[in-house]
Amino acid sequence: MSKKNDDFYQKLRKKIRNWIQTEDGKSNKWSEYLMAAPDLFHLLCKLSIDKEVPVKEKTKLVAAITYFISPVDLVPELILGPIGYVDDIALSAYVLNSLINKTNSEIVKKHWAGDKDILTLISKTLEISDEMVGGKWKKIIKKFENYEEKK
Repeated sequence: MSKKNDDFYQKLRKKIRNWIQTEDGKSNKWSEYLMAAPDLFHLLCKLSIDKEVPVKEKTKLVAAITYFISPVDLVPELILGPIGYVDDIALSAYVLNSLINKTNSEIVKKHWAGDKDILTLISKTLEISDEMVGGKWKKIIKKFENYEEKK
């Protein structure tokens, strides 16, 4: 991981850990998922440079990384704080699920540094992504899928 990405990872980890210790963080139903955000970011970065990952999938990984670090997105972190990462987590799960469906899941497991089982985390995140992000999420995924089909 580059120094810039490493700095983002460390800052994100610290920001979420500190927030989870607040009253808002302790009572938020997405806290468990938010703590996975830094590890998901790390995973996306590692997979984007793995030689076993097909180029088409790397394009999606890089798009998800860009979305993670962009201050402009569906649920803005600058306004909502760490809760604003729910859309980044949902997009990461979608991209990782696509990768797993098109390659061997061992590639993803190999780079996972988180505590929970990554395949379970992806599955559960996809199940609740609409609830996490809201109805706009379906429109974004549809646009992403349409973009995929045009390629």
